[in-house]
Amino acid sequence: MKIKKYGAIDIGSNAIRLLIANVIKDGNERTKIKKNTLVRVPVRLGEDVFKDGKIKERKIRKLIKAIEAFKLLMEVFDVKAYLAVATSAMREAENAREVVERIERETGIKIEIIDGAREAEFIAHTNLDDLISENKNYLFVDVGGGSTEFTVLEKGRKKASKSFKLGTVRSLKKTIPSGEWKRAEEWVKKQTGDMDEILLIGSGGNINKLYKMSGKAEGSPLSEAHLKALYKMLKSMSYKQRVKELGLNPDRADVIVPAAKIYTRAMKWSGGRKIYVPSIGLADGIIRYLNSKDGKTGAESTPTS
Repeated sequence: MKIKKYGAIDIGSNAIRLLIANVIKDGNERTKIKKNTLVRVPVRLGEDVFKDGKIKERKIRKLIKAIEAFKLLMEVFDVKAYLAVATSAMREAENAREVVERIERETGIKIEIIDGAREAEFIAHTNLDDLISENKNYLFVDVGGGSTEFTVLEKGRKKASKSFKLGTVRSLKKTIPSGEWKRAEEWVKKQTGDMDEILLIGSGGNINKLYKMSGKAEGSPLSEAHLKALYKMLKSMSYKQRVKELGLNPDRADVIVPAAKIYTRAMKWSGGRKIYVPSIGLADGIIRYLNSKDGKTGAESTPTS
């Protein structure tokens, strides 16, 4: 039996995450990937970028400290290789290249700024074998702080994917580009309009929290009516009520409302009536991507590089 440990760093618009996973290979048996450690830090780069167009010094220092901590954790856990990526906020920041170079200089961690297509590609590496049927159609919706990635699967196979600037932090800052909601709606309707029935798959921290709040048994889908009811309830409550009465973390209590709006809109546009919520995301896809490369590409780096 062989066990390898991989690390995935996801620098998003709302938070940055480190996922460390064990990849277990036992002879001819199917490779198993088990999450070892997940650390999330709510840095919220999008607060600066979507308002002022650049990341301010205070956020840069916080980001560097978090990345340094992630590096130390990977060393302690004997991570074989890692990949660090930055998404919406970083790719729009005027000083993104400067920030990335500074992080590498001060921590040794290399960061790849990826576009929406690349982000959707990594997410597509997530393991959905136990969920996706080759006889059914799906709309995969991944909601982040700065963007939402939509992927359409027809009869279990990828048909199309596209990223839109519909993010939770962007929504809170009221910086969603004019016409973006309409563009997303038209794209989803165009890609799913000829499908008889479509199921949704949701990923991201907010849909996972909404799913837990629903009380559904693991593996059961969340209905459109139930999701709408949750959205209506959350929207009717103040930020303080969501924190105090529902026990939501302060950095979750505000973004969960625009996230719920995006998911409900996606269900309406596609005509889907059920949404499945597996515990997956960008970081999970990166782990599987690293394992598929298994040292055969320069995409991997060691934590001490």
